[in-house]
Amino acid sequence: QVQLVESGGGLVQAGGSLRLSCAAAGSIVSVNAMGWYRQAPGKPRELVALTSLSTGSTNYVDSVKGRFTISREHAKNTVYLQMNSLKPEDTAIYYCYALTRLQLNYWGQGTQVTVSS
Repeated sequence: QVQLVESGGGLVQAGGSLRLSCAAAGSIVSVNAMGWYRQAPGKPRELVALTSLSTGSTNYVDSVKGRFTISREHAKNTVYLQMNSLKPEDTAIYYCYALTRLQLNYWGQGTQVTVSS
């Protein structure tokens, strides 16, 4: 079992920044990748950013490239999502995600990010 706890969401004006944090607990050694998904009202959940815990490689959805950065702090079992130049279309619930080596998916409870125009 892997438990994920997010923090850092909130309300920000367009052009502003927020940093999301996701702390992982439990069977950390089984986690192969961690990242962030988001879901806006009336839209499907989409992958925002993903990082491999073994290689450090990262992937981003095209709409956030150059604005968002995913990073990890190994000692704290924490993954961050630094979001800069936020746009109203970034408004969504952001979910932390973990994938284990056995291909099991784990999700955080979600944190609301609202960007006002």
